[in-house]
Amino acid sequence: MMTKKKHLASGLALAGVSALVLTGCAGSGDTGSGDDTGASEGGADRAIELAVFNGWDEGIAASHLWQQILIDQGYEVELTYADVAPVYAGLAGGDFDLVLDTWLPITHADYMEQYGDDLEDLGAWNDEASLTIAVNEDAPIDSLEELAANADEFGGQIVGIEPGSGLMRITGDEVVPGYGLEDMTLIESSTPAMLAELQSATDAGENIVVTLWRPHWAYNAFPIKDLEDPQGLLGDAEGIHSVAATSFADDFPEVHQWVSDFEMPSDLLYSLEDAMFNQYDGDDYAPIVEQWISDNQEYVDGLTS
Repeated sequence: MMTKKKHLASGLALAGVSALVLTGCAGSGDTGSGDDTGASEGGADRAIELAVFNGWDEGIAASHLWQQILIDQGYEVELTYADVAPVYAGLAGGDFDLVLDTWLPITHADYMEQYGDDLEDLGAWNDEASLTIAVNEDAPIDSLEELAANADEFGGQIVGIEPGSGLMRITGDEVVPGYGLEDMTLIESSTPAMLAELQSATDAGENIVVTLWRPHWAYNAFPIKDLEDPQGLLGDAEGIHSVAATSFADDFPEVHQWVSDFEMPSDLLYSLEDAMFNQYDGDDYAPIVEQWISDNQEYVDGLTS
């Protein structure tokens, strides 16, 4: 089941990105705040602009969680979906306040190097993230070292995600040459398209190779396994960081502190992703997130205490 969301094209100018802000939960057309307080304690008298990477479900889940938490604390929060590159440019240029899905020290390092002087790294909220190449569980291989010799078993292709993502860059620049996969086609698509291909292959009982990452709800939804990476070309486990505009601390000091202290273990993240993207088939995540918060109230209360 793929994530159903409204997405902004990667080629949009930043002004257009700002103008096309998706307020509240996607598809609802409602900020959900119920007031115009902007901030509960001495923050800027405006909404918090929270950027969300298209197709990165851990960031979508964390962003909707924080949107609801902040609404409950009296803030107004606007979510904007965009591809990776426009998000970092928007943060550096003041169009966005915050993004919750920066992978470091590898995947998004190029963007942090390019825009780092205008950004603030608020630290990792999960330190178990990893890039993967996955296949169906009953595939005839277990390692990337076996893939080139068995390319025909997978139609000679690796189904990828968004072309601007760090995962695609590392797969194309490191994994493909490192394991001699130049004769295979690395397909640039999107995360929803990749998941749709994974669903189709699973339904048909066919072999498939996809670019993926952990944590991701697909590992609960599909019978898949990671190919071993004996050369370590996909990198070690990374941290998922919150990154803010340099103005965020002054504009929203209370929220800045909360997000800086934010931690979410993988088991809780998996359960939230599963509730939003696997058990639920819709666009309005607000009721799903509210129920998850109710089921995990002690944890959620601790995020703002």
